[in-house]
Amino acid sequence: MKNIIKSTLQSLMLIAFVGALSQTPLAAAETAGEMEEKARQALTELYASTPSAKVLADKAKGVLVFPEITKGGFIVGGQYGEGVLFKNGKASGYYNTASASFGMQAGLQKFGYALIFMSDSDLKYLSKSEGWEIGVGPSITIVDKGLAGSMSSTTAREGVYAFFFEQRGLMAGLGLQGTKISQITPKG
Repeated sequence: MKNIIKSTLQSLMLIAFVGALSQTPLAAAETAGEMEEKARQALTELYASTPSAKVLADKAKGVLVFPEITKGGFIVGGQYGEGVLFKNGKASGYYNTASASFGMQAGLQKFGYALIFMSDSDLKYLSKSEGWEIGVGPSITIVDKGLAGSMSSTTAREGVYAFFFEQRGLMAGLGLQGTKISQITPKG
């Protein structure tokens, strides 16, 4: 009986959290101009701290940047943020990223990430899919500080490269598995 109550309680918490997460985009929606301004500022900071990201971005077919992702949870967790796709330095699309998780977790964290698309086919997959679930489709290489130091435009020719930045808060683990990225239409 105790296990049934525990399972039911956990299921209700998951349903409540996912319901709250689905309402977040409406409350947090920004205008296209606000989103673009934050994304450009985040890229400037990323390029200053990780020069190899700038080298790759200069050769990339597109850069999708999420300047601020909020991740939180206690047993049931989730994350959400909004971002901008840049092609040739110009904003060409607006996206959100969201995920939900269940397990031993607790905390609140904010961070940003940029996805650098090196090929037309990977970029095409993003625009053609009805919400791209990371882990399905193009392969992604998550670039840490050690790998970033040895990267160049000749060593990174294909795929999608993910750079995390501005990590703040306390929460164990950072990853993209199970994250869904969907195109949105911002206000104004």
